[in-house]
Amino acid sequence: MSHILAITKRELNSYFGTPVAYVFLVVFLVLCGVFTFYIGGLYERGQADLRPFFDSLPWLFLFLIPALAMRLWSEERKSGTIELLMTLPVSVQAAVLGKFTAALLFTATALALTFPLWITVNYLGEPDNTVILGSYIGSLLMAGAYLAIGSSLSALTKNQVIAFILAVVVCFLFIFSGFPMVLDLFQGWAPQFIVNAIASLSFLTHFQNITKGVMDLRDIIYFISITAFWLYLNVVIVEMKKAD
Repeated sequence: MSHILAITKRELNSYFGTPVAYVFLVVFLVLCGVFTFYIGGLYERGQADLRPFFDSLPWLFLFLIPALAMRLWSEERKSGTIELLMTLPVSVQAAVLGKFTAALLFTATALALTFPLWITVNYLGEPDNTVILGSYIGSLLMAGAYLAIGSSLSALTKNQVIAFILAVVVCFLFIFSGFPMVLDLFQGWAPQFIVNAIASLSFLTHFQNITKGVMDLRDIIYFISITAFWLYLNVVIVEMKKAD
């Protein structure tokens, strides 16, 4: 545990030691405001809730989270510090979990800074704050899945741009799998259980259930399982690269 905490602290210091972290936070908050008030039409809807904000998060995360995760391992490999990291008395599992935890804490900070939106809807009306709280928890769970995918793919290459593109593509597939046009491709010839399985892989399907106030244990387990699988894959890839 101490090794995980040490890696986490190291990564958080690297985030806030450069202007990149602050630029990321500003961009994220500005886009959240744009999607909530302008594109989502918070005032025009006549409803005091944060539905426009949470509806936009999967799409904001699609680009911002891979941008955050692309440096986790690519930068280590490009600069050669991964060799130094691997010579320390730190297991690969601890290194992966430490880096992931730091990125997740940074994302949690970004989400926490959207708190004025919550205050705003409470000022405008009487929203269901239990649903909003559950939606924030679901947002963090979904962010963890995005980060695990981005971290794993970052370990594949020294090039951060390639890592970013790979992560965006894979995350997009996880979002898009629940769309009717995708399911229609399988409806005609595939058994229904396959169609249902493909639909169940969609981030949107599970996240939207949570934002509607339905805190189903299956949705929580889904995001945790996706995160755990990709973190395990992350460990495998780093182990393979270390042996090269």
